[in-house]
Amino acid sequence: MKFLSYLLGPILFLVFSISTSAQQAEIINAFVRPHTSLNGSWKYIVDPYENGFYNYRLDAFEDQEDPGKNAFFTNSKPTDPSELIEYDFDLSDSLQVPGDWNSQKEKLFYYEGSLWYKKSFDYKPKDPSNRIFVHFGASNYKSDIYLNGEKLGQHVGGFTPFSFEITQSLKTRDNFLILKVDNKRIKEGVPTLNTDWWNYGGLTRDVKLIETPDTFVYDYFLYLNPIDPNQILGFVKLKGSQKSERDVQLNIPDLAVSLRLKTDKEGHAEIDFSANQIRYWSPEDPYLYGLEISSGEDQITDQIGFRTIRTRGTEILLNDKAVFLKGISIHEEKPLQGGRGNSLDDARQLLSWAREMGCNFVRLAHYPHNEHMVRLADEMGFLVWEENPVYWTISWDNPNTYANAAQQLTELITRDKNRASVIIWSMANETPSSDSRNDFLTNLSVLAREKDPSRLISAALEQGRVNNNPLIRTIDDPFASVVDILSFNQYIGWYEGLPDKLAKISWRIEHDKPVLISEFGAGAKYGLHGDKLTRWTEEYQEFLYEETLKMLEAIPQLQGMSPWILVDFRSPGGFFREYRIDGIEKA
Repeated sequence: MKFLSYLLGPILFLVFSISTSAQQAEIINAFVRPHTSLNGSWKYIVDPYENGFYNYRLDAFEDQEDPGKNAFFTNSKPTDPSELIEYDFDLSDSLQVPGDWNSQKEKLFYYEGSLWYKKSFDYKPKDPSNRIFVHFGASNYKSDIYLNGEKLGQHVGGFTPFSFEITQSLKTRDNFLILKVDNKRIKEGVPTLNTDWWNYGGLTRDVKLIETPDTFVYDYFLYLNPIDPNQILGFVKLKGSQKSERDVQLNIPDLAVSLRLKTDKEGHAEIDFSANQIRYWSPEDPYLYGLEISSGEDQITDQIGFRTIRTRGTEILLNDKAVFLKGISIHEEKPLQGGRGNSLDDARQLLSWAREMGCNFVRLAHYPHNEHMVRLADEMGFLVWEENPVYWTISWDNPNTYANAAQQLTELITRDKNRASVIIWSMANETPSSDSRNDFLTNLSVLAREKDPSRLISAALEQGRVNNNPLIRTIDDPFASVVDILSFNQYIGWYEGLPDKLAKISWRIEHDKPVLISEFGAGAKYGLHGDKLTRWTEEYQEFLYEETLKMLEAIPQLQGMSPWILVDFRSPGGFFREYRIDGIEKA
């Protein structure tokens, strides 16, 4: 069989009374800018009762005219030996940033709650007229951020970047940056209370200072017109204190492109030009063009690939050629050391293993992974599925929950919209169908298409039975009418029956769209052997894969798959004998 070598109408929208667009970040494209790292050792204080944030009446210190010295964000010291201050960051233990607290400190392994971070630093701007920003790659989950005792703001969401301008608050010496990071799971959160991955808390990605001129290149987006692969569309946006038209220079030397653009008074300039003999990015030839954008004293350089991705009937077309997605699902964990993955080495190890398996596609589950993953996928030639953490039982009727889901999706698209490797934005995973859920996901899809018209929309959809026949399966999810690719997770032979049941199952999918099996598989313990119907053995896992591939091959629309999962990962559920020791789920 061709897969055995792989082995492994109208829509009504619910309108909320709040804006669906996230608050704009202060600095975008932080990855490609010169910076000063604040990574390394940070002092921390565990605060499960949030005594450093509230007084004993549960009044927030930051809401008081005089918060007092026992507010942790003031970083206060006694002025005389008799003064009562009940904390001292400088006498506290340290954590490494980036990194989760669970895997660094055994006593924090199961901790969910508030933890305060503090970093002291000096900084002298290169030019007194420049602007300074502090940028966080991610912090899980709710973060309150203070500099020198003043609140910069709050960010909610554990996997997307955020930043603040600190130009006016910064001192040349003795700055202290303090964060209260709270990873408690909440019902109205995104994700919600129940997930099947470890709730790693803390500053899990890079923290850096970025200096720019007063007016700087704020954002840019370049992509091929899906219906004209010689036309490059997009925009450049400047940000500055002066509201005036400005010149922008855009160069792509290897395409012999040199464009002089002029922004409007809001700093926005449209990009629309034709280029001949474009070398299209693909897994076989992941070619990246050098890009230079400059305006005034500011310049950005980046590496960008150009490709088209669209569907035609049941086919997925990359650069107008049919492509089969030979993939694997991946969690963002350090593959050998454990804990939340964050480094280029972590990304390289995971993607190298996927390459050894013959993959051309990876599904980054179930939340936005770090930027190293998608930039390295650009270089290595992987097609990528990225996912918003709308997972299982989200509070569909809560406007604030939707607003946060929209914010996180916007932050993800803003960060990765120039990555040629990313071809699919996934709206959700395994969410039960209801009217409010369908409206929720449809609105997210509208938002995604507004932000990025160049990629495909999908989600791990719900399944059903044809005429209530348990042996004939279908996709009966109303959201299937919205997505570009029909994806679903199926575990026949693992969570449903035994592998021999797979031979009895057929699929009848009526939609004229490509089908991608986003998950399937069975757990096994390396080196454990037995007969093919003994769970957790390598033989059982092998038998299930063989039977699953036979079943899936019979789906006419099948255009790809990403089995579960590349390597073991830590999960709070399913502590079953030696096969899920300390919550590690076996791949």
